Amino acid sequence: MEAAARRRKHPGAAGGASAQPGASFLQARHSTAKADEAASTAPFHLDLWFYFTLQNWVLDFGRPIAMLVFPLEWFPLNKPSVGDYFHMAYNIITPFLLLKLIERSPRTLPRSMIYISIITFIMGASIHLVGDSVNHRLLFSGYQHHLSVRENPIIKNLKPETLIDSFELLYYYDEYLGHSMCGCFTPIKAESSMPGVALLLVMPSGLYYWYLVTEGQIFILFTFTFFAMLALVLHQKRKHLFLDSNGLFLFCSFALTLLLVALWVGWLWDDAVLRKKYPGVIYVPEPWAFYTLHVSGRR
Repeated sequence: MEAAARRRKHPGAAGGASAQPGASFLQARHSTAKADEAASTAPFHLDLWFYFTLQNWVLDFGRPIAMLVFPLEWFPLNKPSVGDYFHMAYNIITPFLLLKLIERSPRTLPRSMIYISIITFIMGASIHLVGDSVNHRLLFSGYQHHLSVRENPIIKNLKPETLIDSFELLYYYDEYLGHSMCGCFTPIKAESSMPGVALLLVMPSGLYYWYLVTEGQIFILFTFTFFAMLALVLHQKRKHLFLDSNGLFLFCSFALTLLLVALWVGWLWDDAVLRKKYPGVIYVPEPWAFYTLHVSGRR
């Protein structure tokens, strides 16, 4: 009876032997889950990020340069230009690389969200293709890119005047709608670093995104995306989750882009002509507007 009383008074003493294996099993499962989660961390996708950077510089940034280099006789104004072919290739290769990057991610978004995002990107890039193609032909007719649509000499003389509204609509589709439509965490802090070769890609990647943000006039969208990314990083850090090498590469590229945009705006802050074209609180001049105003005009 005394033994029974002791068991009733201290029930854990009798169940201790059987409780320990259960606790050990749970601890083992927890450790295995952590190991599996760590093993599923994606390595740095050097090939995809390199292809991204290369095709961005060649097919997007190099597009207007190619149109200036290749003779006009090779690509008549009533036919697709070399820049149009660059743009077509960009519209195909970019979503392909995005899908390959998503395939390699250990954690992905729902398929429906992925499909909608890719379709929206292709739609925006296609709108941008048409706008850029028409804009290229207008430049050969004397269109001045640093002026607004209605202030351009060749647009002012259009008859009937309703045609000006059509060009403003085209400008809206190209510069605003087209540009606007255009899983990276690991539980191991030691893996929140980039290999040396990734650091070499940060500069050209960040510089390209600077060009994309300024020329595409998507500063508000970019700023919202960057600070949403920053908030997510800080939130996940509280859970002891850190950016893996791919997420860290993209975050550093965006941070460099924000710095370059700030330096660009500060440099052109007092430019009266560009100020007139970009009124309002958000003042982010386009590089090609700067080129037509201060570089090509001196030749």
